[in-house]
Amino acid sequence: MNKTYIAQKPKYSKWYIIDAKDKNLGRLSSKIAKLLKGKNSISYTPYINNKIYIIIINSKSIKVTGKKVFQKTYKQHSGYPGGLKIRTFNHLLSKKPNMILEKSIKGMLPKGILGRQLFTQLKIYPDTQHPHKPQKPEVITLI
Repeated sequence: MNKTYIAQKPKYSKWYIIDAKDKNLGRLSSKIAKLLKGKNSISYTPYINNKIYIIIINSKSIKVTGKKVFQKTYKQHSGYPGGLKIRTFNHLLSKKPNMILEKSIKGMLPKGILGRQLFTQLKIYPDTQHPHKPQKPEVITLI
């Protein structure tokens, strides 16, 4: 009989840093979700957390194509009657630039316990400063 290879959890975590300046929102989000899930590694297993941490800097300068700057809406409901808040991409970019990337990437991660764990391994900052220099993150340039 053949033996099935079962990947073990990695012992060490990997830290990556990605600059979101002038990058397309959807393309960047899908690549980050793929990295977080560990699909770029040889020993990819769908149900194992690969301990990959991603730092995104310059989230306030993310780009979208076409008229999405004015037409794309984000909905948030408080749960009470009349509690629906609808905000445009442009409004969120000026008030909470991190929320745009968070919502986009979170929707691309698996639903359930693993997806929630992976989402905590994502760190997003609107500027170039971040407090993760001691982890010595590796710079990745995504096209």
